[in-house]
Amino acid sequence: MATEHNDIVNLTDLSAELLDKAATVNSGRATHAFRAVPGGKLTQVLLALKEGKVLSDHENPGEALLHVLKGTVHVTVGDDYVEVKENEHAVVPQERHGVLAMEDSVALLTVVRY
Repeated sequence: MATEHNDIVNLTDLSAELLDKAATVNSGRATHAFRAVPGGKLTQVLLALKEGKVLSDHENPGEALLHVLKGTVHVTVGDDYVEVKENEHAVVPQERHGVLAMEDSVALLTVVRY
């Protein structure tokens, strides 16, 4: 017997909402953060980026994985990059990095903060 959970989120629906929101702001991005436990070390962020928009270079706050749900992104480190396509999953480098959307994209970022 299934039970109801108010904390269940449809990622397809939320992705579409975030891409719509990203289209209305200059940065071309929108996010939604999930926390498994308030104040805990595990965070997931659903990140929507319009084509050509970036999440500028930043330090990695912990161990991180990126799962692209829609589109294609480049995870950049200096002048180098790794291309991550729809339905691909990649480890985020443990160094300063950024993300560039090669097309309208949505990715689920999982971070365990140190």
